[in-house]
Amino acid sequence: MLTPLRVALLTSRRAPGLSWLLEQDPPRGHLYDLVVGLSTDAGSEELPRLRAAGIPALSHDLGTFCAARGGQRGDLALRREYDARTMPFLQSYRPDLIVLCGYLHIVTEPLLAAFPGRVINLHDADLTVLGGDGLPRFRGLRSTYDALSAGLAETRSTVHVVTAEVDQGPPLVRSWSFPSHPLVQDARRWGAERILRAYAFAQREWMMRAAWGPLLARAIRLFALDQVRLLNGRVMIAGRRGPEQLDPESPPMPWLAEA
Repeated sequence: MLTPLRVALLTSRRAPGLSWLLEQDPPRGHLYDLVVGLSTDAGSEELPRLRAAGIPALSHDLGTFCAARGGQRGDLALRREYDARTMPFLQSYRPDLIVLCGYLHIVTEPLLAAFPGRVINLHDADLTVLGGDGLPRFRGLRSTYDALSAGLAETRSTVHVVTAEVDQGPPLVRSWSFPSHPLVQDARRWGAERILRAYAFAQREWMMRAAWGPLLARAIRLFALDQVRLLNGRVMIAGRRGPEQLDPESPPMPWLAEA
């Protein structure tokens, strides 16, 4: 029988998909245990939700941390210090896997070095779409807007392994397609920036609410079943090149079918 994978969830203000995970794929005592949740924002709406589910929920407020040192959140030297100070919060719970969901900040070397190849993130763009430089074309916090603004007819979300290069780690699981509305092409033709931004917000929310829970569950299960390997900067899943394609009609298999 497999020993449950110990999972730590890191977030900021909200963790889209967490409610689905807690309700549809209860993460306690089967393939994995969600052993702790930690937020960079003391006012995170996820802290009470985690506690209500009986999961320890901690706050390590990044804004307070940086202000106390006279710096800004974007200061990467401070971010490295912050991540080093985050480690004692996590280590007492002995996590095997770190899951970033709605985590709005760059993860730096202290955390990545402590969990090599074991930090994953949910990103709201298709990281298999590459630009002319061979890197993922849509990176950063405006990825859904950027994809729609570029004229893509659909969007997807991706779980990827986190590396020091932001949003460039190898994709692990990719969601199904979320088609864009014809309004997007009209807005682009009209130069209607406000419409495009409003639509991009709705498209992103659609993906987060529909796909992020199943994406989280599937990615965590792949690690729990010891099916993930990193080879030459790519993910291999049970010996096959990743990413895995998630089908909305094929949710994660029942626990007993996988155990």
